[in-house]
Amino acid sequence: MSKTDFKTLTLTKEMLHNLNEIGYKEMTPIQAQSLPFILEGRDVIAQAKTGSGKTAAFGIGLLHKLQVKKFRVQTLILCPTRELADQVAKELRTLARFAHNIKILTLCGGSAFGPQLGSLRHGAHIVVGTPGRILKHLKKETLSLKDMDTLVLDEADRMLDMGFSEEINEVLGFTPKEKQTLLFSATYTDEIMDISAKIQKDAINIKTTSIEVANKITERFYEVQNSQKIDTLINIFSNFKPENVIVFANTKVEVDKIAQTLQKRKIDALAIHGDLEQYERNDVLVQFANGSCRVLVATDVAARGLDIKELSMVVNYDMPHGEETYTHRIGRTARAGKEGLAFTLYEAYETDKAYEYKNETRLFEDASKLKEIDGFEMKPAYITLVIEGGKKDKVRAGDILGALTGDAGLEGSAIGKIEIYEKQSYVAILNSKIDKAHSKLKDGKIKAKRFSVWIL
Repeated sequence: MSKTDFKTLTLTKEMLHNLNEIGYKEMTPIQAQSLPFILEGRDVIAQAKTGSGKTAAFGIGLLHKLQVKKFRVQTLILCPTRELADQVAKELRTLARFAHNIKILTLCGGSAFGPQLGSLRHGAHIVVGTPGRILKHLKKETLSLKDMDTLVLDEADRMLDMGFSEEINEVLGFTPKEKQTLLFSATYTDEIMDISAKIQKDAINIKTTSIEVANKITERFYEVQNSQKIDTLINIFSNFKPENVIVFANTKVEVDKIAQTLQKRKIDALAIHGDLEQYERNDVLVQFANGSCRVLVATDVAARGLDIKELSMVVNYDMPHGEETYTHRIGRTARAGKEGLAFTLYEAYETDKAYEYKNETRLFEDASKLKEIDGFEMKPAYITLVIEGGKKDKVRAGDILGALTGDAGLEGSAIGKIEIYEKQSYVAILNSKIDKAHSKLKDGKIKAKRFSVWIL
C-alpha cells in the first residue's frame, strides 16, 4: 500500500468510501505529511499554498473527530476573505457527505448580520469566517466557542497582510485554553512564527515546499557607459519582466534622479532615502509592499528594515561599497525558496572593482545583447487608497473590508493588503476598481463615521 493512500490513515470506512467517491485517490504532500499528526490531535504549523490540498488536510482531521450528535460549535476556521471562507465551506461540505446532519456555517463581513443571527440560532458544528465578523458575533454573544476543540487559521500570512492581527488576538481570547490549533501559511514570517509560539503547544512544523537551500539568485554584471545606464536598466526590466524591483544607488540625489527619469519613461517608480519625512517614507513603503508601486529606488540606509516577502529582482545601479553590502542587497530577493535575479551595472573605471566579485556562478555579460523593446511600460496591479482614520479611531481591517465588500460592492479579490496606522489606514485596490472604491468610501461611512479618503 502506498504511503500516500488514504487507507494508511485511521479513518472510518464511511469517510474512506466518500473520499474515493469524490475523487480523492491519494494524498497530496501536505496531506501525507500533516494528516497523521492532525489525526493524533497534535498542533500543526504548515507552509502550504492554495491548491496544495491543505483544506482537505485540516478538513479530514476535524471531521474525523467531530461529534455529530453534539450540536455545538466544535471547530472555528478563520480565513482572510469571504471568497476563501466560501471555498473552504464548500469543500468541507463535500468532505462531510460521509455523515448526515453535519452543519457548516459561514460568517463573513459584507453579508447582512440579521440572517447570520438566524442561522446561528439553529446551531452549527463548524463555523468558517473572517476575523472581523467572527469577533462581532462573539462580542454580541451570538456565537459561543465554549465547546470548540479545534481552531484553524487558514492563509494566516494573508490575514496578517490584511491587518487582522488585533482581531485574531481578540478572537483567541474567546476560545478554550485546551484545543487543537492548526496554522496554515504560504510563508513563514517572524510574525507567523510568533503567533505559532503564542497559541500552539509543541507544534509539528511541516514544509512541503522544496527543502530550503541557499537563495537561488542568478547574478549578472554589465559594463555600461554612464549615459547608457538608464537605458540598460529599462532593458533589464523589459527583458526579464520582474513583478517588483529594488534599485540601489549610492546617493540621495542619484536616487531621486533615477526615480524621476523612470517615471517619465512610464516605469512606475518611487524613491526612498534619508531626506524623506516619516509620513512620506510610510507612503512609499506601503505602496511598494502592497503592490501599488513596482520599482523602489533606494539608498542602503533607507532600505534597512524593509521586509518584502516576494521580491523578483535587485539592481545595483551603482556599485556597492564592498562584498558585505552586495550580499545584503541581493539577499532581499529569492526568499522562501523562490528564485531571484540580481544585476550590477559598472562603468569602465570600475572594472577592477567589479572583477573582484567574479566567481564560477556570477555572469559577466554584454549589455548590448539585451533587446530594446519599444513602448515598454511597468504599471502596478494595485493603487493605494488612504483613509484618514486609524487605530486611534478604533478602525479595524474588518471595518474597512466590510465597507468595501458591503456598501461599495467590491469582491474580496479586488482588495489587497490593508495596513492600519495610528491615524491613517492604507488599502490596496485593484487598478480597475480604484475609482469605484474611492467614490463609495468618500460618500459612505466606516463604523457609522465619515472619513476623508484619497488616492495616493
